[in-house]
Amino acid sequence: MKALVLAGGSGTRLRPITHTSAKQLVPVANKPVLFYGLEAIAAAGIREIGIVVGDTQAEIEAAVGDGFALGLQVTYIRQQAPLGLAHAVLIARDYLGDDDFVMYLGDNFIVGGINDIVDRFAQERPAAHIMLTQVGDPQQFGVAELDARGRVVGLEEKPPNPKSDLALVGVYLFTPAIHEAVAELKPSWRGELEITDAIQWLIADGQWVESTVISGYWKDTGNVTDMLEVNRLVLESLDARTDGTVDGASQLIGRVVVEASAVVERSRIVGPAIIGAGARILDSYIGPFTSIAADCTISGSEIEYSIVLPRSSISGVSRIEASLIGHDVEVTPAPNTPRAHRLVLGDHSKVQISS
Repeated sequence: MKALVLAGGSGTRLRPITHTSAKQLVPVANKPVLFYGLEAIAAAGIREIGIVVGDTQAEIEAAVGDGFALGLQVTYIRQQAPLGLAHAVLIARDYLGDDDFVMYLGDNFIVGGINDIVDRFAQERPAAHIMLTQVGDPQQFGVAELDARGRVVGLEEKPPNPKSDLALVGVYLFTPAIHEAVAELKPSWRGELEITDAIQWLIADGQWVESTVISGYWKDTGNVTDMLEVNRLVLESLDARTDGTVDGASQLIGRVVVEASAVVERSRIVGPAIIGAGARILDSYIGPFTSIAADCTISGSEIEYSIVLPRSSISGVSRIEASLIGHDVEVTPAPNTPRAHRLVLGDHSKVQISS
């Protein structure tokens, strides 16, 4: 079995961060969200992975490389434009050959991995097996309709009047039967080849489409709110560790990770939180559910429930919360500070905040 990982989307819901960064590489607990998916695939015993890339191909390749460090064999497949999930399958036809495969969306986060569903698919071999979860806003997702036996009888992409609240999670398993379905598709009203239409084609053709409704945690990390929530969840599983330098005037409370070469001086850090390699935390408060990436500097400031990407600095700011701050950002004081700041800043930003 192979895997097809989609990492070519433009990430419009995470702008301005994704104007300069691939959305799949935005870190959760200081590790790109894409890597959690690759690790889940490797844990399921799949070694051959095709990664579908777009305009951020160079950035994705620089981060993942040939996959050797993760125990994978990675092939990159260029998608000239984001023309739909089924289009990704279409352009990967030569790579996939006649193998069964898992299709995994690179910005999805699933707790518990995919081992069980991969094993079940290998034993039963339906034409397709989809993962579903209950959502409160099914209009925003691909939605499945099940019959009384739990079999999939219909699918719709972002329907205005959903027939259920069961949304497709970004993991699909297919036999080579999907290639015939994809070849028959026409672009949808969105101008894309929809994977929901391809699976509906299989159903109409009388082929078996199975589903699993997952009760565990799943997030599409496509917006800031979900990204911060996933960061919170991952940080809650941290084991405290101090590999860097923490002076005697500082306090580490709870599950706090201080990576090698990081420095904490005269500061209070309340976990779960992670301080990346080479970061400097000076005269500051770092609150729960905060990830400070490598080579950042936080001085004379307070921040919690936030993600700060590499090489950014925050100096003299009284309070930041629920924020996602990009690479190489500078945040400094300006007059008339409010009690709290909420920021979504793109890479290389410079922001003045009153203090």
